[in-house]
Amino acid sequence: MAELPKTLEDAIAQSREAVKAALEDGLTRIQVDFLFPELKLMPIAEQFLPLFTDYNSRLKVFFPDAGGAALARRDWAEAEFKILDIGTGRVASLETKIQPEDEIFLFIAPTSVEVSQLEKLYEMISDRPTILLNPRLEDSGVVGIGYTARETRRRFISTIESCYYLRPVDDETAVFRCYPGLWEVWVETNGEFAKIAELPKKPSGDELDMILLQGQPQTDSTPAKKPGVFKSLQRFMKALSS
Repeated sequence: MAELPKTLEDAIAQSREAVKAALEDGLTRIQVDFLFPELKLMPIAEQFLPLFTDYNSRLKVFFPDAGGAALARRDWAEAEFKILDIGTGRVASLETKIQPEDEIFLFIAPTSVEVSQLEKLYEMISDRPTILLNPRLEDSGVVGIGYTARETRRRFISTIESCYYLRPVDDETAVFRCYPGLWEVWVETNGEFAKIAELPKKPSGDELDMILLQGQPQTDSTPAKKPGVFKSLQRFMKALSS
């Protein structure tokens, strides 16, 4: 089973292996999450792309909007795959974005604003594999969405398998999943991270609180801490974005 990564580079490598394993197992709706604040996603996506080397022009990469797609086309000018935007246009314009020769699809950071367009694209894609990289589909701040629309969105999101997930709750705690492994909670003790729980589903906030309450050792003194995994990841992210 996968260990908690020590650098962001390790995490990206793990995520590629997790997606590869999920694809080999026949999963077609896959999600990857690196949930760090102020994360620069383009360098992450660039390191993630080698997973699709064998697909060449049969890969199609989507950004939420035309601006993001234009920047990617500039930065990845040598890429063989096509780069498009999800957009918020009519269904007719969406239909031209999915072609029979397309074999696999990568959606980079779609948000709740694009959910309805994303659902339509998924319908056109059918059973071909799709990977969502750092999506933000469940935005409780979006207003004007009725109950039916929320339920439709929830059903759509429930069809997607989270096969890689890394979220620091704080400097001492992480929620982690690397397919085909279970969901895990890791806690730093005496400068080292240790796994304190495995679960079949992602823990809710209340479940996480209970796990931490039960799993944290009670001591009279707090040991001196060495630099944690997530401090190392933050340093690595700064290097990536410089």
